[in-house]
Amino acid sequence: MSEQTAGRLAVRRDEGTHMLDRLRALLRGRNLAVLALILLLAFLTVYPLSMLLYGSLHSTPPGTAGSFNLEGYRQIMTAHNAVVLLNTIGISFAKTIPSLVVAIFLAWIIARTDTPCRGVLEVMITLPFFVPPILTAMAWGMLGNLQVGLINQTWKAITGSETSPINVYSYGGVIWHMSQYTTTFLFLFLVDAFRAMDPALEEASRMCGASRWTTFRKITLFLLLPVLTSGVMLSFIRGIESFESPLFFGTPAGIKVISTEIYDLITQRAVPEYQSATALSFVILGLMLLLVVWQWTVLRGKSFQTVTGKGFNPGVVRLGAWRWATFAFCLLFFFVTTVLPVGQLAVGSFFQFFGFYGWDMLTLDHYRAVLGDSEFWRATRNTMMLGLVGATATMVLGSIVAYISIRTTWRGRRLIDAMAWLPWMMPGIVLAIGFLWGFAMLPAQIPIYGTVWALFLAYLALGTPVSVRVMSGAYAQLSFDLEECSRVHGATFFQTLTRILVALAWPAFAVGWVLAFFGIMRELSASIMLYTTGSEVLSVVLVKRWVNGLAEEVSVIGLMMMALVIVFRWVQLAVIKRRISTL
Repeated sequence: MSEQTAGRLAVRRDEGTHMLDRLRALLRGRNLAVLALILLLAFLTVYPLSMLLYGSLHSTPPGTAGSFNLEGYRQIMTAHNAVVLLNTIGISFAKTIPSLVVAIFLAWIIARTDTPCRGVLEVMITLPFFVPPILTAMAWGMLGNLQVGLINQTWKAITGSETSPINVYSYGGVIWHMSQYTTTFLFLFLVDAFRAMDPALEEASRMCGASRWTTFRKITLFLLLPVLTSGVMLSFIRGIESFESPLFFGTPAGIKVISTEIYDLITQRAVPEYQSATALSFVILGLMLLLVVWQWTVLRGKSFQTVTGKGFNPGVVRLGAWRWATFAFCLLFFFVTTVLPVGQLAVGSFFQFFGFYGWDMLTLDHYRAVLGDSEFWRATRNTMMLGLVGATATMVLGSIVAYISIRTTWRGRRLIDAMAWLPWMMPGIVLAIGFLWGFAMLPAQIPIYGTVWALFLAYLALGTPVSVRVMSGAYAQLSFDLEECSRVHGATFFQTLTRILVALAWPAFAVGWVLAFFGIMRELSASIMLYTTGSEVLSVVLVKRWVNGLAEEVSVIGLMMMALVIVFRWVQLAVIKRRISTL
């Protein structure tokens, strides 16, 4: 062998060794990144869940010495808690059924009829979803108060009756308030499903002699079954974990559900009963698991394909004169769910005393009191900081998780995806209790408990499932060629992720960011369990003022929060419109 040939072989061996070393370094770096992501998700999801189990078996509060026993589970096996459980299931079921009927009707109007101004109506119908439930709960607490509620006062003035027709502090009040949010939530699920359905299937049914009602019941609703069951399941879950409605309308009437019972066991006892509260939290998780199994059972072995390779246009039903009736129905829904509560907040903010409306009672004192209160400004700073930083962190984490789940075949991606979705099954108050135990058990060198970072981590965990879902849908639409081209030209994983994928999916990222921000603004159950003096957020300040009888100041703060909701909702719609125009 010549010296020249030997030199070439040596160079090739060196190049091969160098490439192998680079590959090994890359694999080590990737494995370390995946491990770090798994550890982060485990801390956000598995750790609080394991601390819940620990707390349900531990006899003393977090951070104190005690023994392990089953006393917490024995304590919840009472007739009182059986009633609480039945109340929880019954109320959730009672609000889901009428909400589903109204949501189906609204989605059909918007997607399948010639009702005028359907685009504007759709925005108006969905607005209640983005309004923090605590605001509408307080507004309806003033509208439907048995003695001085504005609706009852108006009714008495018009009819001369001495009887109030509405009392929101009742089972009906709890169900009514929960239904407003649920209807909009289900509408968002259903309206696009109606648009995506091939009308030829319904036309074939009509040609075979079926009536419109039979076609709607046996064809339309059956083909919507995956969306319906998913929506109903999620609605039922939200009903079980609902906190605002039972707290504001159920507690004064002596109506207890699981979420308020957990809250009372920790905050309304001379000695907090953490063991019973954590044991009761596992009851909620058990209900969630049963609902998931139920959905799997319903959908197993069925086919629901409605979109094929053939093109189609969504069928539009010509309603004739009835289109103005459907238009009026949509306006009525918007008026009842949005205009009335917001109007009550506006009226209540300008009068000296809630329930006493006269020209001589007009005042701006409540605005001065709120704007001059240091707690309000501290809560506003905390809310905005947590909203901006929390929404950004949530979307960054969701983008990484979605990328690994959708765009790679890496080992551990299924575990990462499962852990990211776990908080979807954990109500805010349950996750907060898990974090209470978890933060108390951390070393003293990690002082998270009692700080604003406790809220940040809870919001991050609760928002991750939504961010993953949003970004997964966006990534699935992008060709793999773009990513491969970036990597061939020497870009790293994070350069490819940020400069190629996120850059192309930025409209979805922006929409998800706004949704995460709304989620942080309206979250109450986790906030009220984890806050301490100095880390209050606006939702907690609202509750404190309401409990202290300051309904007028509540109205002022509520109006300011509504302004934020409108601004961010406008931003979201602008981003969506721009995204559609670029497709």
